[in-house]
Amino acid sequence: MEQSITTRRKMTIRLSLVALFAALTAAGTFIAIPLPVSPVPIVLQNLFAVLSGLLLGPALGSGAVGLFLIAGTIGLPIFSGASGGIAHFLKPSGGYLPGYLLAALCAGLIVGTPRSGQKTPLWRIIVATISGFLIIYLPGVPWLKVVLDTSWAKAVAVGFVPYIIGDFIKAVVAVLITSRLRKVVGDNLG
Repeated sequence: MEQSITTRRKMTIRLSLVALFAALTAAGTFIAIPLPVSPVPIVLQNLFAVLSGLLLGPALGSGAVGLFLIAGTIGLPIFSGASGGIAHFLKPSGGYLPGYLLAALCAGLIVGTPRSGQKTPLWRIIVATISGFLIIYLPGVPWLKVVLDTSWAKAVAVGFVPYIIGDFIKAVVAVLITSRLRKVVGDNLG
């Protein structure tokens, strides 16, 4: 009986964390800074997508971002510009959305699933964070190139370069948060 209660408690915590990180990623759209040099605004969604993988691991982190993507795809106004619907994937910023899922998965695979009593080395958190932020651009920049019908140089100039400083700052924040919270999450997940 006690094992059943513990199992249900852990499942409730897992589901709650997935929902929380999906909601945080969605809320990240409302903190947006438009750029005059790019059709893609600066948002906090990528920070929360990477944090999902860093703190929850590959399965739950990807689940959180997947839930966010499903909610936006069915029309909730949680994509950049407070818009939603499948048509958003056809906009210049549409390629970054699958990048969020890849970021959570990649960061989560590098740091692994958090375990009770287990501390993740700082170097692994740093590598996972950098990889998570960079992988967002793998589908984002090529899609931007296609939508804008431009050269690779121009796509990189408007779809990657303007975000380097902001992503560096967000990466530092992600490393600091993860180094402090990952063990706590692992202790609560089991």
